[in-house]
Amino acid sequence: MLILLTSVSFAVDWYRSLDMPVGDAPSIPAHTTEGLPIDILEQSQTEPVVLYFWATWCGACKFVSPTVNWLSNHYQIVSVALSSGSSERIRHYMTSKNYDFSVINDTTGEFSRQWHISVTPTIVIINKGQIESISTGVTTPVGLWLRILFAR
Repeated sequence: MLILLTSVSFAVDWYRSLDMPVGDAPSIPAHTTEGLPIDILEQSQTEPVVLYFWATWCGACKFVSPTVNWLSNHYQIVSVALSSGSSERIRHYMTSKNYDFSVINDTTGEFSRQWHISVTPTIVIINKGQIESISTGVTTPVGLWLRILFAR
C-alpha cells in the first residue's frame, strides 16, 4: 500500500510539473517583504535552496509551512507568497504563525507565472542554479528532507 501511495504521489508531482521550467532555474530579481534583495541563483551556488510557493489562503499550505519553517533552521529557504495581500499583512501572518523563512510577496502573480506555478503549495529545490526537484501539494517532512539531500 505504501509503495502504491508513493508511486501515485510521484506521478501527480510529475504531471503537475510538466509546464514548469527544467534545467536552469529562471533568474528573476526579487525583494523580500522586509525590502531586502534576494538572488536565488546566487544563494544556490553554495548549498541547495528550497523555493516554496504558498499562500495565506492555501489549505494544504497549513500542513506544509510548519515543515518548511523547521527546515529553515538547517537549509536555505526562500518562499513566495501568492496573492496574499500586502507585505505588511504577510509579515503579520508570518509573526502570528512564528514562521522565520524569507518571503517574496508576489502580489501580481508575475513571479509565479515566470515559474509556471499552477498549484500551491509547490516546492522547487535548486542547486548550483539547476532545478533538481519539484514537488506539489502536501509533502511529508521526511520526503522534503530527502529531496534536499538528493539535490546535493
